Amino acid sequence: MGNVILIGFMGCGKSTVGLKLSYRLRKSVTDTDKEIEKAEQRSISDIFSTDGEAYFREKETECLRKLLKTSGNQIISTGGGLPMREENRKLLHQLGQVVYLRAKAETVYERLKYDTSRPLLQGEHPQEKIRSLMAQREQNYVEASDIIIDVDGKDFEQIISEIEKLI
Repeated sequence: MGNVILIGFMGCGKSTVGLKLSYRLRKSVTDTDKEIEKAEQRSISDIFSTDGEAYFREKETECLRKLLKTSGNQIISTGGGLPMREENRKLLHQLGQVVYLRAKAETVYERLKYDTSRPLLQGEHPQEKIRSLMAQREQNYVEASDIIIDVDGKDFEQIISEIEKLI
């Protein structure tokens, strides 16, 4: 079966689904954001504020290249912006089966409204930012994915069962 890669907007459940899916399928799980934080020895918020988004996006690409050289039998959870680069979309397809966890803007806002660790959502009008970013990213998510699962109104068990059937 190989790698299963989870993509989607922040707050759509990639990390939690990745962890639960890894137990179900008895595969290890890798979170690209955590891998970058470990390599950089600082938080993503720190990376964004010190070196900027472009630097962070380059680290995401490096992370994907490293993953291509490792085991091909794991669950990989990605950061929300990772599929925006064309090179990353190509690397994702090389890595394995890509599952897009698609959520509505309202769902994302409800899940993240008290989360201060998301650099792209800080400031005024977070709901508008979410809608705008999601609209900008949608085509890239679709292009990067092999499978699309709508997560709104579903619990993790339903999402995981759906992924299992489709991979």
